[in-house]
Amino acid sequence: MTTDLVQHGSAARTGARSRTMLRLVGGALAATASLQLALAPLPAAAQGRNLSIVRDAETEQLLRDYAAPIFRTAGIASANPEIILNNDDSFNAFVADPRRMFVNTGVIARSETPNEVIGVLAHETGHLAGGHLIRLRDALARAQVMAALATIAGVGAMAAGAATGNSQMGGAGAAAIGGGMGAAQRSLLSYQRGEEIAADRAALTYLRNTQQSARGLLSTLQDSADQQLFSARYADPYALSHPIARDRIAQLEEQAKKSPYWDAKDPPALQHRHDMVRAKLMAFTEHPNRVLRAYPTSDNSQPAQYARAIVAYRTGKPRQAQQVIDSLIRTEPGNPYFWELKGQAWLEAGRPREAIGPLQKAVEMAPRPGLMRIMLGQALVGANDPSLLPEAIRQLERGVREEPNSGLAYRQLAIAYARSGDTGLADVATARAMMMQGQYMEAKRYAQRAQAKLKHGTPGWLQADDILAYSPPSLR
Repeated sequence: MTTDLVQHGSAARTGARSRTMLRLVGGALAATASLQLALAPLPAAAQGRNLSIVRDAETEQLLRDYAAPIFRTAGIASANPEIILNNDDSFNAFVADPRRMFVNTGVIARSETPNEVIGVLAHETGHLAGGHLIRLRDALARAQVMAALATIAGVGAMAAGAATGNSQMGGAGAAAIGGGMGAAQRSLLSYQRGEEIAADRAALTYLRNTQQSARGLLSTLQDSADQQLFSARYADPYALSHPIARDRIAQLEEQAKKSPYWDAKDPPALQHRHDMVRAKLMAFTEHPNRVLRAYPTSDNSQPAQYARAIVAYRTGKPRQAQQVIDSLIRTEPGNPYFWELKGQAWLEAGRPREAIGPLQKAVEMAPRPGLMRIMLGQALVGANDPSLLPEAIRQLERGVREEPNSGLAYRQLAIAYARSGDTGLADVATARAMMMQGQYMEAKRYAQRAQAKLKHGTPGWLQADDILAYSPPSLR
């Protein structure tokens, strides 16, 4: 897996493999607020959180389909919130700003039903729709003021004690500082616990309005309660940013069971898609031996075949992988993700020409083919056939319009432009790829070189000019 997307100019770590459907993006993406155990906002700016982003068209589409009715009933669909996959096997999700929600791969991997994931998304939507991030900043500011006032008073008392030789006054000053800071912290934590409860209640409303059960939400909280079983005995509930899980369950369960949709089940087709994505994520992220234990050859289900096909090509068995993929395609020829996997397997095996046909089918069928289009462009470039370069450029240019943060697309465009003799645009594309990786100085050098080759005012020249004018936040 490799880096492919960098947001907010964070530096990415480029891996050796460059053609995976699940693309990982390593970088320091600072979130404004986060959720511990999937459900709690914390100021992450102080945490220096590093995220590794997974890109997969099938998984992203599934999450969008899960969230769409929730976003509509919460009144935030017009804001088009983005759900981003974080490569972390812990059961966790968090909101970063009013338009971005991060979901760990562990949420999907550990959820047996779609409803469990939907419960987490409903809770996170409660934070987004409730404006909790904006109010969290206000609460942080109030806590800082409380702490500052206590520190000023305490320092004054300590100074007076030192001047008069009164040790008791100095001790009282130190106690005032500690007490004031503790009070500020408790005030902030109390605010956060209140917002968690508000998000839980909002989630119940969203689930009821969309005729879905709250069982999944309560199930995730119950798992959290089991993990807290021993530690909670000694925990001070006023020193926690989250309500203790068992207390949250008690508050929610009675209301949840009053819903006429308490016993509602996930549609079988949705459950199947969930099972397929779980198998895919495991096959791409876990050790092959563990995957094959979970999906042995005795299991002939589609998810098991999906997982084994991925493991086969990951372990250098492309023909075996193709046999299994072809079997999947025969059962469901209209599934774009099977065609995508077929193309990817050939691409990863170093046979890009064979990958072109399957990837073309995937692009034609997929509801959002941006990532697949970029992979198709990569296969067209990799075929090393001059006659295919115009189509490669067309697909990649359209791909970056659909996926503007794809460093891979810009790198492939740079190759295609250079082979076509357009070195100016090749330099612009290289500069854009470097911007995605946080290599700002190198990007500016390529942009300057590009401007010397391009006509003033052309789109490529203007893109280079934007890069030259850009000032990274850390350099301002």
